[in-house]
Amino acid sequence: MDKKYRLSVAEDAAGLGLVGGFKVAGVACDIRGNGDMSRLDMALIVSDKLSSAAGVFTTNDVKAAPVLVDISHLEQSEKIKAVVANSGNANASTGARGIEDALKECALVAEKLSVKPEQVLVCSTGRIGEFLPMEKISDGIGKACGGLSSSPEQSEAAARAIMTSDTRPKTVLAEVCVKEKCFKIAGMAKGAGMIEPNMATMLAFIASDAKISQPLLKQILRFCVNKTFNRITVDGDMSTNDTVISLCNGESEVEIDADADAQEAFKEALLAVCRSLARKIVGDGEKITKVVEVKVEGARDEEQAEKICRAIGNSLLVKSSWYGCDPNWGRLADAAGYARTGLNPDKLDIFYDNVPVLKGGCPLSEYKEQWRDIVKRKNFTVTLNLNLGNASESILAADLTEGYVNFNKGE
Repeated sequence: MDKKYRLSVAEDAAGLGLVGGFKVAGVACDIRGNGDMSRLDMALIVSDKLSSAAGVFTTNDVKAAPVLVDISHLEQSEKIKAVVANSGNANASTGARGIEDALKECALVAEKLSVKPEQVLVCSTGRIGEFLPMEKISDGIGKACGGLSSSPEQSEAAARAIMTSDTRPKTVLAEVCVKEKCFKIAGMAKGAGMIEPNMATMLAFIASDAKISQPLLKQILRFCVNKTFNRITVDGDMSTNDTVISLCNGESEVEIDADADAQEAFKEALLAVCRSLARKIVGDGEKITKVVEVKVEGARDEEQAEKICRAIGNSLLVKSSWYGCDPNWGRLADAAGYARTGLNPDKLDIFYDNVPVLKGGCPLSEYKEQWRDIVKRKNFTVTLNLNLGNASESILAADLTEGYVNFNKGE
């Protein structure tokens, strides 16, 4: 059946300012304390109207102060006016003072915008265990409020301001028309290291001019995050600050709740935005050389498929062989087995892209040179068919390089 809507996705479109009713800013306030005022380190996102808002956060037991504050604010208020985010300092493992500082950030923005503090969300990313330089934060908030704009320049500045070890900003725009009424969804994200399923040292901000209730937005956002940001891994480490926030201000007057076609369109568009940002995060992983899609098919259920995907995507031996351009499929089979899901090795099929490696547990060595050519590529797919059922799952993973080790070995 033909879709009753049109969806287009523009990769690397400027950012959140492209969505009606949103203004953004990116400024420098030297949060890292190295005197570099050329590096942007604070972003501010403001909606002209109060927006329906939803968030998905880290499942780490050690949650950063801004995560705890945002969870509380979203429980207190279904409508949000603004999000302030900084890079260079995670405000994590900072105790009561960290909470106080995060709340003060919200209060400072709220005062500038004449709203309640609980109608402001706050995010931080950077080094763990250091207190925020609140005088600089305060100055940065003032600068950001004075520089708010919907221009492409400020949209890009905001995307750059949240970067830490990222090498490039990550933005995307989806445009949707349903019954001749159109709305937009734009996203920006950061993330390169501490990237593991169930999110990572990543922040993602998604703005839309669609009109949607908070309960429905929360439901759709959780689904989309689970299928995208929760299906990526660079290094297997989960962060303290993972956050995905979506704001919808209704500026387009396209009603989502009461129209099944609009709901389907919104869900597909949001999924496309999240998928694009997730792929950009893996593609910008710290010192990686390859992005590999790991697919498990023919599983008894999605839980089995996902568990095997994660075991393979996080295996240091597998990741090292990808870096070495070695089609060592034995490591794939080993990781699939130690996931301990009850697979039958005599039914297992493995493929590099579409080239068979293993069929019914028996290797097909005559294709070895094709395997080698495939794993030399920057992007390829590893597929395992368990031949046990009809369920499937996939994740995006990266290789492991000596560059990653050198980059993260500390001072």
